[in-house]
Amino acid sequence: MSESSALEAAGSFAELNLSPEIQRALDDMGYQTPTPIQKQAIPLVLAGRDLMAQAQTGTGKTAAFALPLLQKMQPFANTSTSPARHPVRALVLAPTRELAIQVYESIVTYGKHMPLRSTVVYGGVGLDTQTPQLRAGVEVLVATPGRLLDHAGSRTLSLAQVEYLVLDEADRMLDMGFLPDLKRILSLLQQNRQTLLFSATFDDNITRLAQSFLRDPLKVEVARRNTAAETVEQVVHKAREEDKVDALVRVVNAREISQAIVFTRTKLTADRLGRQLLRRSLDAAVIHGDKAQSERLLALDRFKRGETRLLVATDIAARGIDIAELPCVVNYELPYSPEDYVHRIGRTGRAGAEGLAVSLVAPDEERLLAAIEKFIHRSLPPVPLPEVAPPAAPVWTPSVAVPEAVPAAQRSRRREPVCALLMPPVQAKEAPRPE
Repeated sequence: MSESSALEAAGSFAELNLSPEIQRALDDMGYQTPTPIQKQAIPLVLAGRDLMAQAQTGTGKTAAFALPLLQKMQPFANTSTSPARHPVRALVLAPTRELAIQVYESIVTYGKHMPLRSTVVYGGVGLDTQTPQLRAGVEVLVATPGRLLDHAGSRTLSLAQVEYLVLDEADRMLDMGFLPDLKRILSLLQQNRQTLLFSATFDDNITRLAQSFLRDPLKVEVARRNTAAETVEQVVHKAREEDKVDALVRVVNAREISQAIVFTRTKLTADRLGRQLLRRSLDAAVIHGDKAQSERLLALDRFKRGETRLLVATDIAARGIDIAELPCVVNYELPYSPEDYVHRIGRTGRAGAEGLAVSLVAPDEERLLAAIEKFIHRSLPPVPLPEVAPPAAPVWTPSVAVPEAVPAAQRSRRREPVCALLMPPVQAKEAPRPE
């Protein structure tokens, strides 16, 4: 496997030789300068190379594969109504529903000036609701593995003409047990295809797996392996398990955090924490795998609009939430996998913005903290919980307003007694005459 060197020559998207339609979409979004992963990956994808691309979360990996794929499929763009003219040519696999939706929305945005069809399929909703679009034909399909196989088994789509395969968050695919599904999907695809793997972390298992179905791949790595963004302030507070709710409320109030994603390891903990936060008058919503898809989408939508202050989530949300300028994430419980820690805190500090990652560490989680420190090559010494500022003293105001007509100089002047000799004489009243 060869290593690609940094392609620093491209200082703007215009220098990447993308089509006018794609460039127009980028201009509409105000995007001018590609990120490092985009600078390196886009020319290699356009050149037809298989790729393993690794970069920190929030650095623009979606655009790094979506833009060149749309460019390569432009010759097939057409406005025909015949499904035969719109076979699936590009397949993007994502491990979670939220990430699949996010990738699909980005592809729609980048390709809005091109007559290419795209859609997304995922579990949690009925097959029948997704079938009409698939039967009408789409060139770009974003899918979760299980639901893709459901549709393939129902013969509502064909993957025989797929020329481009993307595995987004490839390491998560293996963590969540998608390997059997992935092998079945690969068996449905033609061998002569271009395959791209994108992820924030790669380990030796993924590298070996990639070599089994990639052709002489190039490896792009724009940051030190398995590191978190330098713009994220990582803070550790020690707290006993029974004191964590109090610690969380204290951190949120003391730091005046406007919004945060709060991560738990289990669905049960997420539900319980959500109820406890609501009882403490903190606006919170909960998402995890047992929630209905409509509930998850509604909770995410309200959070993105700023209507919810705290979003309590299991790791299913670590790969699928893309919120610009999210100020904070909180590890209410440390993850068992250090890779998940990197992905969790990658929800903040995106695209060069500053972020805050707070971890509440119980005594029995110190081994997990040590594993994270080893993984990210960084020490995270615990610090005391922040102090909550006392409430401001009330400002005294007079209960009776002083009339504005009275001059200010007279309002505070004390009335002095006046000598009777200085007062004008009093006229004596004439006594009444008798009738």
